[in-house]
Amino acid sequence: MYKIAAIGGDGIGPEIVAEGKKVLEAAGERFNFDIRWADFDIGADRYLADGTLIPEEDLKELKRFKAIYFGAIGDERVRPGILEKGILLALRFHFDLYVNLRPIKLLDGVETPLSGKGPKDIDFVVVRENTEDFYVGIGSRFKKRQKTTLNVERELYSVKFGLDIESDAEEIAYQIGVITREGARRVQTYAFDLAMQRRKKLTSVDKANVLSDIYGLWREVFTETAKKYSKVTTEFTFVDAITMWFVKNPEWFDVVVTPNMFGDIITDLGAMIQGGLGLAPGANINPKGTSMFEPIHGSAPKYKGLGVANPIATIWAGSLLLDHIGEHKAAAAVVRAIEKSIKDGVVTKDMGGSASTGKAGTYIAESVRKGK
Repeated sequence: MYKIAAIGGDGIGPEIVAEGKKVLEAAGERFNFDIRWADFDIGADRYLADGTLIPEEDLKELKRFKAIYFGAIGDERVRPGILEKGILLALRFHFDLYVNLRPIKLLDGVETPLSGKGPKDIDFVVVRENTEDFYVGIGSRFKKRQKTTLNVERELYSVKFGLDIESDAEEIAYQIGVITREGARRVQTYAFDLAMQRRKKLTSVDKANVLSDIYGLWREVFTETAKKYSKVTTEFTFVDAITMWFVKNPEWFDVVVTPNMFGDIITDLGAMIQGGLGLAPGANINPKGTSMFEPIHGSAPKYKGLGVANPIATIWAGSLLLDHIGEHKAAAAVVRAIEKSIKDGVVTKDMGGSASTGKAGTYIAESVRKGK
């Protein structure tokens, strides 16, 4: 029996998580395990009611679970960034979810915008570092003649650009990226281990030709780590180049490891070549602690309650959750059931079908339960 936390969140989040639960419970029936859900009221409604984002007591309670099943965060009634930073990023940093795992896989029956490519061509995984880089939140803005005593701004603008920060620039904004040797090593090690389970090929992404300090360290750690994995073929590529090769030759890739910001960008491109955001699951993993599984799309508040949201990304994220807790056969069965639903045309409007959110979820659940 597995105890799993569930956070529906905002917009379509609760609807798609409900369908995901349905499918995971069906997998449990077939493969002889039970799931006990613990639902948490975290999202815009609670924030608007009492100003609560995610209190310390909820974080302590969530720590008791190996997995969190997450829907979506974002509400038009709340200024952008408040919920995303205060809830989603807070969870990632609190539980040190340093691996963001994104399978880029074209399922049978799904069309890709890439001409001449099929499921055998699009089947790789992106491992994105999830807690460092330019998302650590170190930055600021200064207007002309605004006094500052921080040495970092003076060095950036007086030394680097020949500017007097207090008089020459009308307004300045800066953001600092941070990569640590330890942070790079642990996510790259995870990627190498994953490559060993797949086709033993690993591509590292950076922009070391321009941002040589921060991504020079990333490359250095990658080179050191590669020495421990002689069976894995490795390569470096710049982030601008990999966007081109994702489109031109996606079959080239097996496992891709990338710093945080570049991973955020290239995984959305990956979602499109695998059929769209409605088919894109994600996992935020701490191999030794609590991990979180979610679709990568947003909360789509305008579709809330209409029963038209595509639940496949969330259901597929549930498959990643099952794989993470060790139910590998059940995880594979969920993906096969998703493919059957697609082949049989039981899909939502965004995929050219007419099924409701609930009907699509029920069809996938029954396919899992019956082993079809």
